[in-house]
Amino acid sequence: MIDELYSREILKRTTQLMHVGRLEAPDGTAERTSKLCGSHIVVDVKMNGDVVAEFAHDVEACALGQASAAILSQHVIGATAAEITAARDALKAMLKGDEVTFPERFADLAILKSVRDFPARHTSTQLAFEATVAAIEKAA
Repeated sequence: MIDELYSREILKRTTQLMHVGRLEAPDGTAERTSKLCGSHIVVDVKMNGDVVAEFAHDVEACALGQASAAILSQHVIGATAAEITAARDALKAMLKGDEVTFPERFADLAILKSVRDFPARHTSTQLAFEATVAAIEKAA
């Protein structure tokens, strides 16, 4: 069962984090923590209108949180606030068992479908998107 949760693809993604660190003078910053496992993320964004122009994150998370953050970090620059919010909402719905369609740039989130059978892991899997949406809202 644990092999289903930590698939080879999910584990591969943990090594693909981009834009690691912090931005100087971000337009918005947000932090999120999973109380259950202690995963923690801080996200900084600079916006150009409703488009993410710059992004950085400091990630201290489990493999699931890292995989989700990696997918986000690979596609977030140039994404609109609406795309990121839609991806967050679709990820949450998928983890609840709903059939979803992700915005095209975030379609790789589908690799996290196995997490739905492990409710205790949902929060850490969603941290990066929750923090990014919050940072964008603060920037507005």
